[in-house]
This record gives sequence, structure tokens and C-alpha cells, in this order.
Amino acid sequence: MQFLVDECTGPAVAWWLRQRNHDVFSVYEQSRGADDGNILQRAVAESRILITNDKDFGELIYRGKKPHRG
Repeated sequence: MQFLVDECTGPAVAWWLRQRNHDVFSVYEQSRGADDGNILQRAVAESRILITNDKDFGELIYRGKKPHRG
């Protein structure tokens, strides 16, 4: 599976997923400080499941009607 792990979730989750042979893009490791809208767009464009602790994504998805992959 393909995942995008948000910065606030941290590198431990990304590491754990990689140990299980998943394809992981870690915002913490590869794109610190990225805007939430850009993160969500990347997840959709690359068909990645977004893993986050940030409630702002709920606002973008449910109130803003932005597309998502999970």
C-alpha cells in the first residue's frame, strides 16, 4: 500500500510502515513545513492514504469538499 505520513505524525509511523514493505512518503522527513492543502493534493495525486493527527484535514475534506484517498 502507499501512504503519506503527515509531519505531526512523525517518523516512527513512517519507519514502522516501511518495515512492513509499504511505500511511504513522510512529510517530516521529505517536506517539512508543507501546507496542508499541498499535502492533501499530493496524497490524492499519488493515490496515497493520508495518516495524520491534524484535525485541519477534516475541515479541508468535509467542509471544503476536497478530494481524498483515506
